[in-house]
Amino acid sequence: MAVPRRISRIVVLTGIAVFVFLLIHYGGFSNSSVALGFRSRLDWEPSRPFHPPGPIKAVPKSTGKPLRKVQASASSFKHTADTERRRNEVRKAFKRSYDAYKKYAWLKDEVTPVTYSAKNTFGGWGATLVDSLDTLWIMGYHEEFREATAAVVKLDWSNTEETAINIFETTIRYLGGLLSAYDLSNDILLLRKAHELGDILYHGFDTPNRLPPFWLNFEEVRTGQMVAGTNDASASPASLCIELTRLSQLTGDPKFYDAADRVTRFLERAQNTTKLPGMWPKMLDFRNEAATGSSFTLGASADSLYEYLPKMYALLGGADASYEQMYRSAMDAVIEKLLFRPMTPDNQDILFSGEYNSYRPTELDPESQHLTCFVGGMFGLGGRLFDIEKHVKIGEKLARGCGWAYKSFETGIMPEIFNMLACKNPDSCEWDEKAWETAASSTSPKGFTNIRDARYLLRPEAIESIFILYRITGKSELRNVAWEMFESITNATYTEIAYSAISDVGEQYGGRKLDSMESFWTAETLKYFYLIFSPPDVISLDEYVFNTEAHPVRRPLAATEKTD
Repeated sequence: MAVPRRISRIVVLTGIAVFVFLLIHYGGFSNSSVALGFRSRLDWEPSRPFHPPGPIKAVPKSTGKPLRKVQASASSFKHTADTERRRNEVRKAFKRSYDAYKKYAWLKDEVTPVTYSAKNTFGGWGATLVDSLDTLWIMGYHEEFREATAAVVKLDWSNTEETAINIFETTIRYLGGLLSAYDLSNDILLLRKAHELGDILYHGFDTPNRLPPFWLNFEEVRTGQMVAGTNDASASPASLCIELTRLSQLTGDPKFYDAADRVTRFLERAQNTTKLPGMWPKMLDFRNEAATGSSFTLGASADSLYEYLPKMYALLGGADASYEQMYRSAMDAVIEKLLFRPMTPDNQDILFSGEYNSYRPTELDPESQHLTCFVGGMFGLGGRLFDIEKHVKIGEKLARGCGWAYKSFETGIMPEIFNMLACKNPDSCEWDEKAWETAASSTSPKGFTNIRDARYLLRPEAIESIFILYRITGKSELRNVAWEMFESITNATYTEIAYSAISDVGEQYGGRKLDSMESFWTAETLKYFYLIFSPPDVISLDEYVFNTEAHPVRRPLAATEKTD
């Protein structure tokens, strides 16, 4: 029976009214939802996959059992007037950086803090803007958050001069930033934008074996010619799981989780077949699903693969035990082959992570990186989640090692890559001046034998681990370590408008300013500094999981879980 026009019009109007009400009610800030979103038009996007995935695996349901507490009890933390002063100083540094971006590089990827200009490094979609969304919210800059959100929801992913995008960087910075901003603000338009980007990134899995390449090449996507790489950084395809899993949890569409899980299952199959069983080589053959490489590290190219193991366990509420097993096996190998105590003039009981090459099976390569400073936080988190107290202690020694390294240089900042002398006996390691003089270059401070890359790029990994270990242990002296680091960093990297990477941490003023302020400065470094001086309920580690770009996403809590 035909519906009268008047009634149908009422139905339409009622439907619109209900939609607007829901949009406003669930959108957090109503005036940030200035439009109903913007859908990018991608002329390279195929209508259907060339390599259909087959059955889609559902996101595992939580066991319903509470996870072990990560953070120390609330009584362990004290928030003083001095702590609040320090937090406000970090907040000011962030605002100064963000204002420089807003004035000189709005909607571009990065501001150049020496030449007052802008550059695009990650597709030209405003990487710093998207990366900064959750920091704006956490630091209480809600007006700026509303303004940024209004710009972000109108981003056109098809508007780029690039012919390919880095799947890993796009996922951790853009997708992670959008998901975190949604989890914090509940603005539905941010989730829609994340869903739109997730659909684009999902094309990266349209390969014969459904494992992604390093680059999502638009022409290869359009023609169905995309294949996984044969020598790709292991962390790249292996560090997409937190973001894609959270997208599935929020949208109810399991395809994103399923895509990332296929990478995880390859890692699971390969873990004990490598030249260092338990670890994966730095580079992997994803196309042939082989792990034959001989170089093993927790640094560049491999880092976040390992970082995501305990974090995925937490995000899934303990529902997938394979993440715990992979973590335990990997860390057993790391402890045996990669960790070392360095020989230091003050006989510090600290640890660093080096490298291992299977063609030198009895030798540790004591080269470490600023990037590996995340390892302390990973050990601490894994130790808490899996009840391995030894790992918490290892994590603290690693975090304190990076804090010690900062103080060892003229600027008070750790360099990008460096070498040290590894102690033969980690339980007793007296300083040997002659051995150090024989091994060290003329410009190395005591305890270091060579500085292979003296730059500081505004990296977050050291403060990341110190923050996590502070939240785990409640030890207030870690805040003092953090404050010294913050003052050293801002002093050496200060420019007229913001902060810049520097060329040499061994020179009094850091050498040349490199005119670079990557988006992780506002997304990660300053966020971790802010959080270590915040009360423990500000982004609790028992409620949130950080992706590798420091974007906190909510983890589903069991009904019986409550945070202190």
